[in-house]
Amino acid sequence: MTTVLPHAHAATDSGAALRDLYRDHASALLRYAQWFTDDRAAAEDAVQETFLRAWRHLPRLTADGRPLRPWLRRVLRHVLIDAGRTARAHRETLHDIVPVEGEVDGGYENLLDRGLLDVVLRDLSPAHREVLVETYYRDAPAERVAARLGVPPGTVRSRLYYALRAVRSRLDELAEAPAGDDRAVRPLRSV
Repeated sequence: MTTVLPHAHAATDSGAALRDLYRDHASALLRYAQWFTDDRAAAEDAVQETFLRAWRHLPRLTADGRPLRPWLRRVLRHVLIDAGRTARAHRETLHDIVPVEGEVDGGYENLLDRGLLDVVLRDLSPAHREVLVETYYRDAPAERVAARLGVPPGTVRSRLYYALRAVRSRLDELAEAPAGDDRAVRPLRSV
């Protein structure tokens, strides 16, 4: 004799309810997330997390007579905001990206140069910094960087040109600053 547990029956119903919910709302939520992040993979992750939270609250959601899309969209927005905060908190610095040379020839000057370059790179916009790091530190050609970023190669070359121009300008500005002036080392814009 086979017994059907109430939990198994509820799991089947919740699975069907979640599939219906996904079928009805996933494409709209994915479009919103992709617009918000401009990154398909991050958008898919956020939508997946949203439906995981919906699954956890499914009995309460299905018992309520209100439409579900506003709740799903609000949860998705919170997931996207949290992901953005996490990404900002874990940004790579130049020291994380650039490998340290094995030489030990009195590297104090080298360390100072790296610190100064790190400050200067933080002043660049994220788009310009990303192109500069990919091209010079990861030795990627413009075509590969363009494919990864989803922009034309000409845009990568243009961003690289303006990034180098901004770096040179900022380094010249710092070189001309008086020796004891700590304002020279601070970023030009707030981070």
